[in-house]
Amino acid sequence: MKKPIQKTVFSALCIAMGLLLPFLTAQIQTLGNMLLPMHFPILLCGLLCGWQYGAAAGAVTPLLRSVLFGMPKLYPSALGMAAELLTYGLVAGLLCKLLPKKRIASLYLSLAGAMVAGRLVWGAAQALLLGFNGESFSLSLFWSGAFLTAWPGILLQLILLPPTVLAIQKMQQNKK
Repeated sequence: MKKPIQKTVFSALCIAMGLLLPFLTAQIQTLGNMLLPMHFPILLCGLLCGWQYGAAAGAVTPLLRSVLFGMPKLYPSALGMAAELLTYGLVAGLLCKLLPKKRIASLYLSLAGAMVAGRLVWGAAQALLLGFNGESFSLSLFWSGAFLTAWPGILLQLILLPPTVLAIQKMQQNKK
């Protein structure tokens, strides 16, 4: 997307999707942790609109969802997710900008880089936030939350996001 107004509108749409998609998991936290419904639109936003829009949408979505719907709980879940999703949007947009254009490998590298960076930031945020309460966040909790529980969502992201990005880009080119 090239025009700021288009990017702003698409970012708002991604935020709205991030607010609504978790209802598909029926507000069941375990199912949401497996399928990661809030992550899809933020990664999509970063890949299509750039790092600024992706980071902003990522930071706002979990906090807004927590305030509006009570899920995820603001502390520590929504705060940790805000750091994670901000990182997803930021890194996906930056890598998409820096890597060679129109190559499927670049799209997958951007997506994978964002997913790894976001999970590392989530782990650091959880350790910091839980540390304020005197709780610990072990390496096994990190692996479990970031990868073991989330593998179905990670797989879905890798399967669904690249063709979605390519289809949207193709539609934009056909409109020119």
